[in-house]
Amino acid sequence: MTRIARPTWKQYGRWALVVLLTFVAVQNTASATGGRYLTMPAAAAVLCGAALLAPRLPWPVAPALATVAAAAWGWPLLPLLLVAMFELAAHRRAPVAVGCALVALVANVFTDPVTALWTPQQYGATLFLMVAVVGGLWLGSRRRLVESLNSQVEHLRVERKLREQAARAAERSRIAAEMHDVLAHRLSLIALHTGVLTTKADTLPPPIAERLALLRTAATEALADLRDVLGALHDTETGSAPRDPVLREVDELVEQSRVAGQHVQIDATGRPEEAPAAHRLAVYRIVQEGLSNARKHARGAQVTIRVCYQPPTTTVEITNTAGAPAPGVVDSGFGLVGLRERVTALGGDLVAGPTGAGSWRLFSTIPHPADLAQNGWST
Repeated sequence: MTRIARPTWKQYGRWALVVLLTFVAVQNTASATGGRYLTMPAAAAVLCGAALLAPRLPWPVAPALATVAAAAWGWPLLPLLLVAMFELAAHRRAPVAVGCALVALVANVFTDPVTALWTPQQYGATLFLMVAVVGGLWLGSRRRLVESLNSQVEHLRVERKLREQAARAAERSRIAAEMHDVLAHRLSLIALHTGVLTTKADTLPPPIAERLALLRTAATEALADLRDVLGALHDTETGSAPRDPVLREVDELVEQSRVAGQHVQIDATGRPEEAPAAHRLAVYRIVQEGLSNARKHARGAQVTIRVCYQPPTTTVEITNTAGAPAPGVVDSGFGLVGLRERVTALGGDLVAGPTGAGSWRLFSTIPHPADLAQNGWST
């Protein structure tokens, strides 16, 4: 079922203006004919007003009627012709509007009505017609400019939304690739140790030897499955998966930043081994993003990092004082989007924003899995 659009306030205003001008035209024709209302000029005024208000008439009808009426009976019908010409100019039909004005002025000379367009002042009607055309051109240009700006704003909004979605998808792919490396390392250790034990199967009971062989086969197949899954995450342009180093310690990242000239202070509570591997990866990425943002937007600022790996939550806080922005830096603005996607996937929260006096704070909490938090051990 099609929905009928409700009229806007501009449409209501146009209708009121046309009705008012039609009433004025009828009054003027009555004054020019000795107070009689049932005359041809009055009927022409009503017909022109109805044509201007009719929504589904072909567009040339109303201007043609107004032009003929003004040419035949002069200035009482001029207001309705001005409305028609204004709308023609606003809809990029200025040549048609100028043609209507010329036809009305020239024809009015030959019809020579009592209230001719040339009667009040010799060039008065011409001036009004020119103002109507110019006003219509200005309004149409402004309307198209506003529509173009609205279209650009909508396009930018959609583009930003798509970029945010792409950033989230890229972060999820990066998480999956990193966890592949972690799991592959541990599965390879299982396969290695079970392989060593199977070489001594002669000294083991047959059921245990059989279980070890099954365990080694399962670990090998799991490694193959992980490689297949990672293949789906390959970059279609480069043909290779991201090979960022995994389970790197935050201290290495801080030391690199200090060598680059940043003033960084770190305070770590607990050991990284107390947190799950996914948490350690998230902490590394958060610290990396925080230091990168400080280099871009607060050059020379003091950066303070606080990390806690102990259950029940892994927390990381990065604050920096005010500083000068680095020259020529173009920030995509989607680094925090990817971080938030990563932290949310782990069930945590991430907050970023100013804290006053030009400083900036990046804070995240990631809860440990329930069974790990209760037993006090990690993967």
